[in-house]
Amino acid sequence: MINKNTIIEKAVIPAICLLLGLFAGYYLYAMRVGGDVNKGFYEKREGGYQLINPLLECEGGSNLFRNKELRPFKKKVEGYLRERMRYPGVETASVYFRELNDGIWFSIGETERFTPASLRKVPMMIAVLKQEERDPNLLARKVRFQLRSDHTLQQIIKPSSVMTRETEYTVEELLRRMIVYSDNNAYMVLSANVDLQEFNRTYEALNIPSPDAVGPSDFLSIQTYASFFRVLYNATYLNKVRSEQALALLTQIDFKSGIVAGLPKDLPVAHKFGEHRDDDTGKIQLHDCGIVYYPQHPYLLCIMTRGSSLEYLDDAISAISRIIYLEVNTQYNVLHD
Repeated sequence: MINKNTIIEKAVIPAICLLLGLFAGYYLYAMRVGGDVNKGFYEKREGGYQLINPLLECEGGSNLFRNKELRPFKKKVEGYLRERMRYPGVETASVYFRELNDGIWFSIGETERFTPASLRKVPMMIAVLKQEERDPNLLARKVRFQLRSDHTLQQIIKPSSVMTRETEYTVEELLRRMIVYSDNNAYMVLSANVDLQEFNRTYEALNIPSPDAVGPSDFLSIQTYASFFRVLYNATYLNKVRSEQALALLTQIDFKSGIVAGLPKDLPVAHKFGEHRDDDTGKIQLHDCGIVYYPQHPYLLCIMTRGSSLEYLDDAISAISRIIYLEVNTQYNVLHD
């Protein structure tokens, strides 16, 4: 009779040691070349679009040996946040970065929770466009603006263009005003005229609790919110036409502070900001999240902040955006020389 202990000693244990050795070698190689040991797959993309880059499939292994990719720089950003970012009105700053075309990613302060505020307008836009896929006449439908309250009064950063009471607007125009001007009135009108189940399904599809389920308190992490921009860029929830339409609207946003202020003026950015004031504590939150279309190498950047001064929060977001842009630009200039 074959001894069970002998089988373990002669076959199982050596096999385990071999697997551990292969894993260790993979890990050490990845660390030596500056790669991400979590990147086990190489993404193949469709291309051919201006703002989206649909994901076709993932292939195993190849990505580890690609030469022209960013090297991790999370520690540089952490060092800046810890040692150089000295804004008296800033208490918390969380950062999420991802190079979108098969690149590295990192997050800082991912355990922090924030109130999304106007960031909710992105999933509302996604929900409207998802409903439009089933109802092609939705965007042309006209709705009369008859809200009893002016919801823009709650906004710290006011819309630069306001809606006229008792005027009819198409759903498409309401969508544009909600995104481009971050108009709370447009958001509320859409909320009353669009299938709210579709809105909730948008959250459910990404396994994110909807605002209605959790209430107005801090509940959203920076990495979780970034998922909305990833599904738009990858065209994995909306179809390609609607994903491109959504990102095109986000490039027109009438907010040139935050992330945009840290970038060259001619660099396209599809982004959305959100701001919130806690009436009980007086604390202010300012967030900005979006896709920076660095040539050939677009990246997703989300920055969420909390503090006592909107001006300092804005300055902090701009400074972080600038630090990251300079790092990306420097690395790619070296890689492509």
